[in-house]
Amino acid sequence: MGEVELSCRAYVKMYLHASLFPRCSINGLLLSPSSQGGAVLITDCVPLLHSHLSLAPITQLALTQVDVWCSQTQQRIVGYYQANACIADSSPTPCALKIADKIAEQFSSAVLLMIDGAKMSPDDRVPPIVMYERKDSRWTLKDKHTIMLRQWEETRAIASQILETGDHTLLVDFDTHLDDITRDWTNQKLNNKIAELASPANGNV
Repeated sequence: MGEVELSCRAYVKMYLHASLFPRCSINGLLLSPSSQGGAVLITDCVPLLHSHLSLAPITQLALTQVDVWCSQTQQRIVGYYQANACIADSSPTPCALKIADKIAEQFSSAVLLMIDGAKMSPDDRVPPIVMYERKDSRWTLKDKHTIMLRQWEETRAIASQILETGDHTLLVDFDTHLDDITRDWTNQKLNNKIAELASPANGNV
């Protein structure tokens, strides 16, 4: 597998998901345009759960609904992310490996991304992520030099600003949607907020 590029929207939503549930393990799916080739461009993510990550029926329901939505919006599931409840532990759990394996069956260049809770301070100068790729039926650490997050300083500033204003509560994961089905797990309101902050009018790209 070659380079992986992570968009501002995808990173910010993962960061906010972990920040919204700091004492929980959280997970979600990574998305890419369905027609995209070459490098894996992760343009968005769908926050899934913040409780009972290993509960198979809920995970399967979420995967099915996201898959249908992706087919309607010309996207595809290209990876999985997770943050563990223990911030000192950023290793993939059996649950993470199982779901990532399932995604890799449909997309051979799938990525598994673990959020490093110990490095989630707004002052940290590098993204708090650890990425794995599937090689020879095993998930192995990916070379950091092949992972790109363009405009990292701006992306970090946007994530911090949304936290400071309390707008991170706009984020709706699939768990929250199941509790109240009127809440939008595709997170259009939050997507618009991120786009607004990232617009050239605000000095960002």
